[in-house]
Amino acid sequence: LAIWHNKHFSINDKEHGWTWQQDAGPTVFSPFKRDSEHFGNNKQQFMLNLRVHDIDGLLKKLAADSVRIDPKRGDQDYGRFAWVYDPERNKIELWEPPV
Repeated sequence: LAIWHNKHFSINDKEHGWTWQQDAGPTVFSPFKRDSEHFGNNKQQFMLNLRVHDIDGLLKKLAADSVRIDPKRGDQDYGRFAWVYDPERNKIELWEPPV
């Protein structure tokens, strides 16, 4: 799973000591109710929310690599959202902040 995250999102690689350096920006901790349908999987207890610069370009790249992509999109004043799934069917949120 770490190799998959590194391949698709450039995080968590051996070369950098399995740590992930990121640009300054907000970090959000937002617990959900146990019966939340937001994750799409009742066994998932948290969700990665990754800040991205070009959500459309990233989705094209992920689709070319056969990554499962949720067809749902979210466009809000605070950014654009899309969701993908890792090989263990955990939902990952992609967020492109407004320019």
